[in-house]
Amino acid sequence: MASAPPPNPITIEEGWEKEILPKAILPLERILNEGLQDRQRRDLFGPREYVHIYTICYNMCTQRNPFNWSEPLYQKHNETISDYLTRTVLPSLRNHHKEYLLVEVKRRWENHKIMNEWMRKFFMYLDRYYVKHNNLTSLHVSGIKFFKEQVYDVVKPDVVQAMLAMINLEREGQVIDRALIKSCVEIFETMGEQKECYKEDLEETLLSDTREYYAKKSQGWIETDSTPAYLLKAEAALEEEKARVANYLNAETEEKLLKVVIEELLEKQETTLLEREGSGCAMLLTNDKYEDLSRMYRLFSRVSSGLLPMAKIVQAHIERMGNEVINQREARIHEEGEKDTNQDPNFVKALLSLHDKFVGVVNAQFEKNSLFHKALKEAFVEFVNKDVGKFKNADLLSSFCDRILKKGGEKLGDAEVENHLEKVVNLFTYLTDKDLFAEIYRNQLAKRLLNARSSSDDWEKLMIGKLKHRCGAQFTGKMEGMLNDLAVGADHQKEFLEYLKDKATEASASSSSVPLLGGKMAPDDFSVKVLTTGYWPSYTQLDVRLPDEMLRCTQAFKAWYDLKNSRRRLAWQHSLGSATLRAKYGAKTYDLQTNTLQAVLLLSFQSDEESLGLSTLKERLNVPTEQMKPLLHSLSCGRYKILKKQPASDKIKETDTFTINPSFSCPQRVIRIPMATIEESHNPNRIEEDRSIAIEAAIVRIMKARKVLTHQQLTSEVLSQLAFFRPNPKVVKQRIHALIDREYLERDENPNQYKYLA
Repeated sequence: MASAPPPNPITIEEGWEKEILPKAILPLERILNEGLQDRQRRDLFGPREYVHIYTICYNMCTQRNPFNWSEPLYQKHNETISDYLTRTVLPSLRNHHKEYLLVEVKRRWENHKIMNEWMRKFFMYLDRYYVKHNNLTSLHVSGIKFFKEQVYDVVKPDVVQAMLAMINLEREGQVIDRALIKSCVEIFETMGEQKECYKEDLEETLLSDTREYYAKKSQGWIETDSTPAYLLKAEAALEEEKARVANYLNAETEEKLLKVVIEELLEKQETTLLEREGSGCAMLLTNDKYEDLSRMYRLFSRVSSGLLPMAKIVQAHIERMGNEVINQREARIHEEGEKDTNQDPNFVKALLSLHDKFVGVVNAQFEKNSLFHKALKEAFVEFVNKDVGKFKNADLLSSFCDRILKKGGEKLGDAEVENHLEKVVNLFTYLTDKDLFAEIYRNQLAKRLLNARSSSDDWEKLMIGKLKHRCGAQFTGKMEGMLNDLAVGADHQKEFLEYLKDKATEASASSSSVPLLGGKMAPDDFSVKVLTTGYWPSYTQLDVRLPDEMLRCTQAFKAWYDLKNSRRRLAWQHSLGSATLRAKYGAKTYDLQTNTLQAVLLLSFQSDEESLGLSTLKERLNVPTEQMKPLLHSLSCGRYKILKKQPASDKIKETDTFTINPSFSCPQRVIRIPMATIEESHNPNRIEEDRSIAIEAAIVRIMKARKVLTHQQLTSEVLSQLAFFRPNPKVVKQRIHALIDREYLERDENPNQYKYLA
């Protein structure tokens, strides 16, 4: 038996034609077309009106079949929106163009959102149950879909062109309605899923148009503007495009848009801009245009591999400036006749100044970028190792340090000393002959320490610490040992004086009349520095025949030292010692500050009138001719002529005779008598021997780990391991052959391959 229909069911005609259409749909369309304000649009229907329409729709959707009108109502909803868009919205848009089209699109889209929202509210029950249970498109999505298909797809080409036209007007400096553009962008973002319509319909066209726009701009700017002026405009353009995205475009567009601008303005014109004569990178460096250099770096850092060409120009410029400094030194020596010595502070200061300048540029203008640090390093390595004259740059740098660290050298304050030392060490890192620098520096350090010429122990430690930080403890081990010897030497001297006092007490108790040191020498008049042979430079061993007083002093110290260190042997280096002699010429008395050999020579004269020849003096002192000549020259041909030479000349000959100069006079009471050193500042042969040992050690170390290597591989690894000097590959090959002869290595069946022999 069939169920009876509910009392008074609503028919589709009654519900739609008499209620929904006249009381909801038509008023909604009329109100939207009249262009009411936002608040009025939100309050289109009062609560009573809305509830009435909602109830009608609810009843029509909840009636039992055949009076359930859910499907017809769903169709009516879609037809209503589609008909309104086709009949009203699209014709209106077709009557507008350019900016007016955008205004109308914005208005119609806002109206459509209101209409879509109210339609969803009216048919909410339909959306909640019928649509959900039948897996249909929701009412809201359907409304958006109809707008896309019937309005958006039709007008989008004209809308995009109108938007691009306004954007280009803004690029030309005109004021545009950014809010209008932003509203239109939101329409593109709403259409489609995941902003696909925005990307495909607007963004792609925008990027293409932007590329064309800036390609034309670039061509015009490159023809009329200098590089700094061009880069100013390019930077401004990038900032404007970034602001443009922030103002009205989607944030995801920023990277793509800026990439297009960078490609057109910078990447395609990079070579021209960097190398432009009169305003390119090299000219900016020459004229110290730091602000322009910073801008150039910032802009080309945004170009893929854009900094590499710039770094190459910077490197070439630094090399050119450095070579100018080298050439100026060469000109002073060869053309201006300046004496070629290892003392050239102006040359070193010029290098330091150049380094300071470009380190500052790399750190400030190029933001410490590794490419530019590498360019700086390679440039300085190139010219710092170009030696001019007979003295290597390693010698000049070490001698400059010597001027700073010794008394009477550069007049600098504590902060300035540290600053200068840091700068020199920075320059030192570019040397390939670091071992040569170390050898020369060690010799000069020894002279400062042994002759009491060092300005400050703290400065000496500071410099050694800086070298240690750069090159490791192995590099500075001997230098640190030298300082330690002198520190320990102070304790030795104190203990020796205690020993002398004890012996003096014993001698007094035994009524001995022979003083321990002999003569008039007091204990404080004699001091000894004990040097560890491995730390200090090698010196010529001279078996000098000492006067009795000096001999008793050395014997007393040896007796004490043997008691303290029975397993160590003392070897006296008299060429390094110093002495003070009191000389009386008439009524005037002088204190002569000499080295030990000069003192022994003067004391060998038994009277003021005695005349001695070179051969006699050699026999009395037991000193060879090659050391005797500079010794006599310092006393008879120098500034202070303590000895009188016959015949008078500036050179010492075998036939010359010498007497005490009775007419010597000097306004100073204390006189330091200088003497040319009889020791080499460094021995090139010994340095080469040390290098050969280092090369062989590296070869054995590598082959022990790798067992088998080709000649090319072995040479390459040896060169990479030797940090303190850069050997010639031919020398490496010679050391390989020497190791083969000594059976550390052997050739494999492949003659270009070596095997390690355990």
